[in-house]
Amino acid sequence: MHTAARKLNMDIASLRGMLVANELSLTELVHIIYAQAEAYQDYNIWIYLLPKEQVLKKAAELEQVKDKSSLPLYGIPYGVKDNIDVAGIPTTAACKEFTYIPSESAEAVEKIEKAGALLIGKTNLDQFATGLVGTRSPYGIVKNSFNPEYISGGSSSGSAVALALGMVSFSLGTDTAGSGRVPAGFNNLIGLKPTKKLISTKGVVPACKSLDCVSIFALSCEDASLVLDIVKDPLAPPDDSVIPFNFTFGIPRKDQLNFSGNSENEALYFKALEKLKSAGGKMVEFDFSPFLETANLLYQGPWLAERLASIKDFFASNADSLLAETKKIIEGGSNFSAVDTFLSIYKLDELKTRAYKNMEGVDLLVVPTTPTIYKIEDILKEPYSLNMNLGYYTNFVNLLDLCALAVPNGFQSNGLPTGITFIAHSNNDKKLIQIGKLFPR
Repeated sequence: MHTAARKLNMDIASLRGMLVANELSLTELVHIIYAQAEAYQDYNIWIYLLPKEQVLKKAAELEQVKDKSSLPLYGIPYGVKDNIDVAGIPTTAACKEFTYIPSESAEAVEKIEKAGALLIGKTNLDQFATGLVGTRSPYGIVKNSFNPEYISGGSSSGSAVALALGMVSFSLGTDTAGSGRVPAGFNNLIGLKPTKKLISTKGVVPACKSLDCVSIFALSCEDASLVLDIVKDPLAPPDDSVIPFNFTFGIPRKDQLNFSGNSENEALYFKALEKLKSAGGKMVEFDFSPFLETANLLYQGPWLAERLASIKDFFASNADSLLAETKKIIEGGSNFSAVDTFLSIYKLDELKTRAYKNMEGVDLLVVPTTPTIYKIEDILKEPYSLNMNLGYYTNFVNLLDLCALAVPNGFQSNGLPTGITFIAHSNNDKKLIQIGKLFPR
């Protein structure tokens, strides 16, 4: 296992403070980052790591800014999942044959650049954002930042591990079924899956266009909130949500909880519930069944057809260029008719009514981020069923138009982190961030 030390406190406030006060030069920072990238080269974090000289040139340009304090992300290094466009840099979606070079950056990237941030590169992912594991990429399996024998989580695998290993201060991912939350849980990070359309998906290679969100990985809830304020759509509904002094949180009935035999994850989850009660929260149980039924629609219903629709022309002539797991999932979209689609939409409407009814009277839901974590070798042997299990607490969120925040929740005896996730109705992102501050890294 690598033992390269994290040389700096990389949270945004600490790092920006050092840079603005000239206690650390951007040139020094770039050298430190690239030393980390070299030390962890075999973790397969980057699909396109910008040439060091190019980043040093951009750093030198930033250092000429007279009023550094006017840029909220001055000199802050970040990474972008490689299904999000950055002008002049290849977008691959982890498929070499799909590669193109965009002339414009995604809207979220443009806003981050204007805020003074420093791009380090494009990060690895499960191909076409199809997977929660981090193993489905021709650019290599992304390894867990705490133990390389374990999965990093996906599909935003590289974005999470680049942050966890000190190469960036925040990163952008995407989240359709849990891709911005599962890697956060496995790498001891904050993972914000915002309300749909709160951050523009312009310039994002779609997985399921009606569900996709740009997600944020951060080292603290404060950092996630800052980045969200910078990238969010100014026309989005206002988020004035606050947590009342005596809040109520819901948990699934005990017979509906799933830990896949991981007793330590279970114990840590119940310990987290006690922390929430100590902070003034009232706990109630709710029926989790409509959420689970909704989750099943995502990969057993016609939303698979939306994945196929997203790359229909490319898939028609390049299907054999995809990894076997990705191809099998996406081509499954051809098995559904228009009638199936409408029937599933009606079913989702019914499930949404039931789920919202079960959420009445609670400010948020609290679930484990995943039931457990797996070794890479186990995922390679059972790539479908274990991947599905990882989505037990995540797959329903976007279908039900909810927002979610994954936060760290301690460590197992084997040194691997665990996480919990807070879920609320749309446009309650700030409420979740307030609660998340109770669970620092």
